[in-house]
Amino acid sequence: MIFPADYKSVGMTRTDPTGRIGGPIYFTTEYLIAELPSGYEIYKVKSEGEGLLRKLISLELIACGKEITKFKEKLDSHDRTKLIECALPLCKGVVNTVVFEGMDRHTTFIQDPSLHEVMEIEIIDIVPPEPPWLDFAIQRLVRSGILGELNIRFSTKLIDLRQFEGENVVFPCHASELKGKYLDTDTDIEDNSMLVGCDISKQIFELRYPNLTYKHINMCPLKTELYLPTKPFITRCCQSKKSGMVNLNGIDGAVVHWGASEYDIVDAIRMLVRIINGNIENKEKT
Repeated sequence: MIFPADYKSVGMTRTDPTGRIGGPIYFTTEYLIAELPSGYEIYKVKSEGEGLLRKLISLELIACGKEITKFKEKLDSHDRTKLIECALPLCKGVVNTVVFEGMDRHTTFIQDPSLHEVMEIEIIDIVPPEPPWLDFAIQRLVRSGILGELNIRFSTKLIDLRQFEGENVVFPCHASELKGKYLDTDTDIEDNSMLVGCDISKQIFELRYPNLTYKHINMCPLKTELYLPTKPFITRCCQSKKSGMVNLNGIDGAVVHWGASEYDIVDAIRMLVRIINGNIENKEKT
């Protein structure tokens, strides 16, 4: 796949550029899109020199004519994953390259689009209540485009606590509206109950009901009793001291506080991506 890292490295012209060899070209230009009466032509640029204007040494034609199509709508040029997803269905038959015009009129392109270079991050969250906050917040962030330049996409794994509903089951909070009893509101907790909660819920249960026996199912995603991550992930925990980067089962992940703001979530995702990309670079060097 050829997808320029930044649209500032893509130049535009409406005249044949092949006669400009030896002439000046802007220093950031790595690719040149020629919009000609006969159609688009895209070149890889080689230049030399210093300063704002460099000497154009050569142009390598990488796509032309029927190989190129233009996406009809204007998109956010920073949202790389979105652009790849939009290019994929258009690249069939002889078409292998898609030109995109951004909302700010800057232009870029993708040749041989592939999601192989897009990192998938799994959102691990708990329901009910619905929608689960972490998943809901990240989907809003994705739509906003704030994560667009990170080359990531998300999948979701929801741990559904409704599978444990029952008369003798105790849940941490009445906000879930699960069928059972609640540690924060009910007082008629019986012996041999089943507590579905995290370590904090366990501590509270034992402080309130020291003489009761009970079974504990730890629902905290960090304990991996109910789900074991198999890919990079982000999840949440009610203990703020556990926020940050973690590694579970050899898989890197990010943990945010249970009520984390979208600002905190963005920071955590960016940090996770930096760590994973750093690990990939280190592996490639060894």
